Amino acid sequence: MGKLIYAANTSLDGYLEDASGAFDWSVPDDEVHQFWNDHERGIGTSLYGRRMYETMRVWEDDEWLADEPAVVQQYAQVWRDADKVVYSTTLADVSTARTRLEPRFDPDAVRRLKAQSPKDLSVGGATLGAEAFRHGLVDECVLVLHPVTVGAGKPALPTDVRLDLELLDHRRFANGTVYLRHAVRSVAPAASAD
Repeated sequence: MGKLIYAANTSLDGYLEDASGAFDWSVPDDEVHQFWNDHERGIGTSLYGRRMYETMRVWEDDEWLADEPAVVQQYAQVWRDADKVVYSTTLADVSTARTRLEPRFDPDAVRRLKAQSPKDLSVGGATLGAEAFRHGLVDECVLVLHPVTVGAGKPALPTDVRLDLELLDHRRFANGTVYLRHAVRSVAPAASAD
């Protein structure tokens, strides 16, 4: 049985992207890129929403990779080797290999996929990740915190649930980023401010 892992780069104040939608502050150096390569090798299937898929599908294209460092080229191969499920009501089709399109996120189908998978699965993107957290599907949370605050933007973690976590692993990189891996112990609706 595979675990479902939510993995993301985030600012120190908890955002995937800033208020303008930029995430250039999270571009990894070679050491952090190698970490992501190693992490992604353990993933058999990646679950994406439309926006995350449209961001990630660049890894299918060889043209821009020719002059990139080996660590970047290796990530492209790792990404291509994984299966991908894209949840979208607006995409008519997908343009990458090993990819299937689903019209909606079905928690029971994801549970079955986890039960049948010999490798772990990942869920990427804040919106789809939040949905997976709400349904109690996420087993682990992997965050790479970058030494920057952006003040506002898209939160990396859902704001409407309480997650009780257990630290499983951590690491500090030379560039000041920090990797944190937590097991999700319980999920509950967030307490209201009333």
